[in-house]
Amino acid sequence: MIHTHTHTHTHTHTHTERGVACPCLASFSSSTLAFTRCFSTDNIFLEEYHTHVRFVTQQQFTLDYRALLSRLGCVTEQQFEDVLNKISQEVDRRRHLGVMSAERAIAIKDMYQPFHPHVYHLQESYLSPKFKQIVEYCENRNTSEEGLLDLLEEEAAVRVYRLPVFEKSFCDELVEELEHFEKSSAPKGRPTTMNHYGILLDELGFDEDFITPLCERYLYPLTSLLYPDCGGRCLDSHKAFVVKYDMNEDLDLSYHYDNSEVTLNVSLGKDFTEGNLYFGDMKQVPLNETECSEVEHRVTEGLLHRGQHMHGALPISSGQRWNLIIWMRASQVRNNLCPMCNKRPTLVEGEGFADGFTKPSSAQPSTPCVLT
Repeated sequence: MIHTHTHTHTHTHTHTERGVACPCLASFSSSTLAFTRCFSTDNIFLEEYHTHVRFVTQQQFTLDYRALLSRLGCVTEQQFEDVLNKISQEVDRRRHLGVMSAERAIAIKDMYQPFHPHVYHLQESYLSPKFKQIVEYCENRNTSEEGLLDLLEEEAAVRVYRLPVFEKSFCDELVEELEHFEKSSAPKGRPTTMNHYGILLDELGFDEDFITPLCERYLYPLTSLLYPDCGGRCLDSHKAFVVKYDMNEDLDLSYHYDNSEVTLNVSLGKDFTEGNLYFGDMKQVPLNETECSEVEHRVTEGLLHRGQHMHGALPISSGQRWNLIIWMRASQVRNNLCPMCNKRPTLVEGEGFADGFTKPSSAQPSTPCVLT
């Protein structure tokens, strides 16, 4: 799982459940993968009421959310009891996520036969010539953000950039592979708490030879120039998954922010109508002060944006859509401020999985990630 990064750093890679470590810092090898305690308590999505909640105790939850939920339609005791049951199941799922994911990955490797084995290995022929040109520019000595922006298509939403990523023939084969896996008897996990249908790509075996080199060789040079102020120069891990929208399944995605510093969202296909994305402001801005901008999502193209930029997906009106999502993370940023709870995280050793956090070794201080 070792590929040359455009920056001259030594790399070590470690599989994680909620992400795969692909550090751009030599000091990362002396760190311990970790997650934050708030993962099991914060940002629990109640789909029926389109809201996120925090659950520590039933007493705390009732005091904090009973009135809000009542205004949203949760008015009877039975409805509130159903909410508590759903939260209990979600908390339990999160606490056992690492073990369950590792078990699924082993089972998939043993029992699943890929339909298109070659799509698991990134090749330059899969990539759009324009995308390779953009990356090549970023690798030159005399690069600048202004020069890069001349090659990108900036959307009405601030600092959201559109760029071609894959060739259409590759997108078609990748979707065929994903559909083949979806129809198999192999175990499957939900990609996020908000998406019911999709696939965790690390469990399917895409990380080592596809997602990691895509990030290190192609995406990190872009993020270093576009997002230096939010960790774009020191991204060191990722979580990659695909989500599926279908007329008989998930149609849309509620307004939210990502558990990432930078996100790439690529439309893979298939045939669908409507379903554009929309972007508001950063999560710190009150909703009543936000104006949303609609952004068309075109097959083979990606949208690059800051993870804390609030966004959602409008419903498709026909067909089926698959999206590839890569959450890119910078441990040196989130180790100081958790992006999900906005507090300094309480880190716990990952025991085989992590969420983009690290616990530095006391023997070797980490190199600072300068935010400009």
